[in-house]
Amino acid sequence: MPQEEPAPAAAPADKAPKVVHMHEKLERPEMLLGSTYKLKTPLSEHALYVTINDVILNPGTEHELRRPFEIFINSKNMDHFQWIVALTRIISAVFRKGGDVTFLVEELRSVFDPRGGYFKKGGKYMPSLVAEIGDAIESHMRMIGLIKDEGLDEHQRRLVEEKRAQYEASVHQASDDPQARESFPPGAQLCGKCHTKAVVVMDNCLTCLNCGDSKCG
Repeated sequence: MPQEEPAPAAAPADKAPKVVHMHEKLERPEMLLGSTYKLKTPLSEHALYVTINDVILNPGTEHELRRPFEIFINSKNMDHFQWIVALTRIISAVFRKGGDVTFLVEELRSVFDPRGGYFKKGGKYMPSLVAEIGDAIESHMRMIGLIKDEGLDEHQRRLVEEKRAQYEASVHQASDDPQARESFPPGAQLCGKCHTKAVVVMDNCLTCLNCGDSKCG
């Protein structure tokens, strides 16, 4: 009687899909998604255009992530050409290393120009051109979800809006200038928390009309 052949071994269970993380050996895809930010500063006649391209990791899966891969900065102003090229190469290298790259924002925003900084439209203080590049990177990281927005909650937002409306009503009641209502009061002080020139005295307290920070004397 012929001996029965042993049943074939059961096929191994499918392994869990390998999750790809950001690392420096990750090859650049042929196409990347990107965003370009225009920076117009009083330090230069020409604007700077900051382009950040992102790579999509694990597309179509529950582990899909969008992470910055490279950065380019272009301008007609060639005065800063050398250090801008160096800066973009270093930042791109940090992006590709992976891990937590959000520290770049604070590092860049802590750079001060010895000649002094300037105020952006809306009253936000920029200590240097490098700091504004960091601000653009922060905006991009928030847009792709790498930095979570820890802004005001609904109650705080309503309180700030009420305080601002109350202050503007008392100061600009007789003003017909529409631009006076589109920005923070011209006499406002710089807020140490959000770096916006929006601090006014209300109810004997220094109150920021942008972030709601308040200190009473």
